[in-house]
Amino acid sequence: MSEESDLEAGAAGSEDAVADAQAAIDEARRRVADAPAEVVVVNHVMGLYELAAIHLSAEQPDLVAAALAIDAVACLVEGLGERLGTDAVTMRDALANIRMAFVEIKSRVDA
Repeated sequence: MSEESDLEAGAAGSEDAVADAQAAIDEARRRVADAPAEVVVVNHVMGLYELAAIHLSAEQPDLVAAALAIDAVACLVEGLGERLGTDAVTMRDALANIRMAFVEIKSRVDA
């Protein structure tokens, strides 16, 4: 195979990879568009909850980062309330639990 053929094959492979990536992005967008908005928002809330939990459970807890994530959860959960749908109660409970975990871990760090 010549160098020119190698370049053409590489370019075609790159184009295929880009097309595959674009198709995957398009499919993901379709799935998000088909999901109820409250489900997508709750998934984001849970991602922020997990972020807070990761920072709290680190060997050296990062209380500043955890507090930011917890405050973001609170903004969504308290701000949206019942608009979160059937998961609203679960999200309020999750917020209360992560807040209690924060206070408990902060008291250990400060001790």
